[in-house]
Amino acid sequence: MRGVDHHNERLFSYVRPDSRVPADHPLRVIRRITDAALTRLSPLFDTLYSDIGRPSIPPEKLLRALLLQAFYSVRSERQLMEQLNYNLLFRWFVGLSVDEPVWVPTVFSHNRERLLAGDIAAEFMEAVLNLPEMTPLLSSEHFSVDGTLIRAWASIKSFRRIDGSDQDGGPGRNGERNFHNDKRSNETHASTTDPHARLAKKSKGSEAKLAFTGHLLMENRNALVVDARLTQATGTAEPEAALDMLACVPGNAQITVGADKAYDTADFVAQARELRVTPHVAQNITPYRGSNIDARTTRHAGYRVSQVIRKRIEEANGWIKEVAGMAQTKHRGVARVAWSFQFAATAYNLIRLPKLMPTG
Repeated sequence: MRGVDHHNERLFSYVRPDSRVPADHPLRVIRRITDAALTRLSPLFDTLYSDIGRPSIPPEKLLRALLLQAFYSVRSERQLMEQLNYNLLFRWFVGLSVDEPVWVPTVFSHNRERLLAGDIAAEFMEAVLNLPEMTPLLSSEHFSVDGTLIRAWASIKSFRRIDGSDQDGGPGRNGERNFHNDKRSNETHASTTDPHARLAKKSKGSEAKLAFTGHLLMENRNALVVDARLTQATGTAEPEAALDMLACVPGNAQITVGADKAYDTADFVAQARELRVTPHVAQNITPYRGSNIDARTTRHAGYRVSQVIRKRIEEANGWIKEVAGMAQTKHRGVARVAWSFQFAATAYNLIRLPKLMPTG
């Protein structure tokens, strides 16, 4: 028998959003871990807010909403607020009841600024990694490191001579410019939109673009990110940031780090060994130079294992850029872009947990 197309417009509903979410939904595990980490950050949140005045958006709800934006590739805060208005799953995860109004997008963005100033992204990552449920998932001996370019929120047309001697653009807001015979470099030029962005390219023959460099340190047991940094794009940014991250690894035991050919430099290998880190870097051997590591390192089976597992860090870089929307940042300045990059790295760890932990 054909069903009747009946429009049910009842005014009252007695169903909780929690009852609409399946018991084995992946977000249940993520919500449990996220709530535990945010509870640890509560004293830090207290220092960021005044005791008087109008109540702001709770930082816990704001961070949960930002996680959803990364998980589901929501491209803007305005679209995120639209989703929160009618999506019961989103409301349940953030902690809103069915009847609570969502926030105005500009108010949401303004409240996020306070978390940017408080370096909450790094503290949030540390709080997640230090939970008792996370400890068995992390290796304390074997790591991998890699860097990736994050496109800046600036046009190549904004890359102007520092002394102001280049020609002006054509009329209009986005006037044409003639770049022929104009040799541009980071020493003589700077972006007028984002002065921290630098002209860089990932490999020979690829397009140079205004960018930052993001750096990840991954443990090799379950390929979870244990540290994330973002710096200006320079020729030595990757090994320098890697050494900084390795120096922050707790403990004094000997550890290993897998990396690609970009880290096969004399300075990186020597300084890594001073930090009691065995550099399992891919050998960069060309007709003009040899590798900075030899058979004393490469003959061990552990070296070959590190070279296989280190490639999993590309999965983290790919997810952060394509799913979490960091291929091109929407912020300006190293501090703001670094905050977003670190937060996206934590979101990557959380999205991995449903397959590493029991659901329900």
